[in-house]
Amino acid sequence: MGAVAITRVQARSPEASGMYGLIVKLTVVPGKRDEMIAILKESAADMPGCLSYVVAKDSADENLVWVTEVWDSAASHDASLSLPSVTRSMPRIKPMLSSFDKIAVTTPVWGVGLPSSQAK
Repeated sequence: MGAVAITRVQARSPEASGMYGLIVKLTVVPGKRDEMIAILKESAADMPGCLSYVVAKDSADENLVWVTEVWDSAASHDASLSLPSVTRSMPRIKPMLSSFDKIAVTTPVWGVGLPSSQAK
């Protein structure tokens, strides 16, 4: 198994405004999915600017976890990677992670519970 790096995802220019979305697929080592989910839940609590953070089990693969995020801005997402709860979780997550795949960076325009977006 190779090394896994968790990096910042920069997809928008600093002048861009509006909500920022991210969909990632985490492949965990066998038998560690529930532990990974528990760490994600713990580390994602109280993240400024996070409007939605959904952690889901893949229904067909017991080693996959999907994370769908909505942020008030890309800057808030990037800042979250330096939060103590997030930085403390990294050493615990890395040994359980086989791969980290950024599936999509999105610009959310609507969602139940999300603020209205100015984007059309």
